[in-house]
Amino acid sequence: MKVLIAATALTGHINPLLAVGRRLTARGDDVVVMTAERFRTKIEASGLRFAPYDDGDAAEYRETALPAGPERYRIEFARRFIDPIPLQTGVLRTLIAAEEPDVIIAGSMMLGVLPLLLASDRRPPIIVLNVSFLFLDRPDQAPVGLGLPPARTEAERTHYALLKVGMDAAFADPVRSATDTQLARLGASSLPASLPHSIAVLPDLFLQPTVPAFEYDFGRLPLNLRFVGLLPAPKSEAPLPDWWHARDPAKPVVLVTQGTLANADFGELIEPTLAALADRDDLLVVVTTGGRPVEALEMPLPGNARAASFLPFDALLPQINLLVTNGGYGSVSQALAVGVPIVSAGLTEDKAEVGARIGWAGAGLNLATNTPTQGALRTAIDTVLGSPRFRARAAALARDFQGLDSSRQILDAIDEVVGVHAAVEEAVA
Repeated sequence: MKVLIAATALTGHINPLLAVGRRLTARGDDVVVMTAERFRTKIEASGLRFAPYDDGDAAEYRETALPAGPERYRIEFARRFIDPIPLQTGVLRTLIAAEEPDVIIAGSMMLGVLPLLLASDRRPPIIVLNVSFLFLDRPDQAPVGLGLPPARTEAERTHYALLKVGMDAAFADPVRSATDTQLARLGASSLPASLPHSIAVLPDLFLQPTVPAFEYDFGRLPLNLRFVGLLPAPKSEAPLPDWWHARDPAKPVVLVTQGTLANADFGELIEPTLAALADRDDLLVVVTTGGRPVEALEMPLPGNARAASFLPFDALLPQINLLVTNGGYGSVSQALAVGVPIVSAGLTEDKAEVGARIGWAGAGLNLATNTPTQGALRTAIDTVLGSPRFRARAAALARDFQGLDSSRQILDAIDEVVGVHAAVEEAVA
């Protein structure tokens, strides 16, 4: 089988797709990955062919002149994901003609597939792998993005509906309009629903890399949706640091991360957490700076803390007691898959929604802020470490993850979609 993978040029978006690509290559499929040139080494090291496109670093755009809020998020979203649609679609069409793939697998923010899905031209089947929370329209009318748990009362539903009116006006409607403008320029029809909902329902298959227990009840789910558990990750070749092996194994370990995107300012989460726990000689606090130099930390490491630019989560997470994070979907999923409870503090990108699900699922506490205070962090960390119920809920989610063979689920789903498409093509030929 020939497979074309299309990935937004962000580490957290590329890694899930590479996990699928490696499994396809391992069974003998021919896989080519389309993304930005700066990821060439990573992709070729995974044994996959590479097809570059120049996104002008759009995916990493940050609007620094505005405070956190709908206007900033709208501008960032448009620059990162909507503006590149014509370029992405053009590259995809060129690769389809050259490669003749049997299937396209795209990340959920690779919006260049939308014109292919909404045009009448013949095309390969398109599968979308989500890289975030399930962003279907909510039956309780909650707007997507604010991190609101499911409504429990009629009063909450009414309140959510009012919030949605404001959020639609400030974010959802302009985003949909901007996307429709790009679609029209490319000869495709308009979106059938909000942009997030359309991304989920338009593809031939939509893969959600989690378990149902970590998602809200959306009522009747789209027929193309499939939960596939934790994506298969390669064993990291990077060793654990020497200081990890020399640690006191009796001390609980708190791991702190701001991920690889929203980590420009360690004063938001990492440094307040270090300060909050500086006097806790009974803990080991481990920090990863997400690829940035450790020297970018603007405070000296307390005596109970250790730091590294990168840490192999596959080896580290099963041995820690708590994850403190700004809510990156990938690291949260990895932690829950091995039963690690979480303290979350983040609102940018998709992090408000991820944090809300952590709190709703009972697997940790959501501080629902980009800038938690030292006191709030200390209290939340003490609470989660000191209460068995959080680890019990995380352990229950881990059992759900273990019950899904993600590799088998994904490969079977891909084969099914390709088989159905081929049968339809043969019938109409």
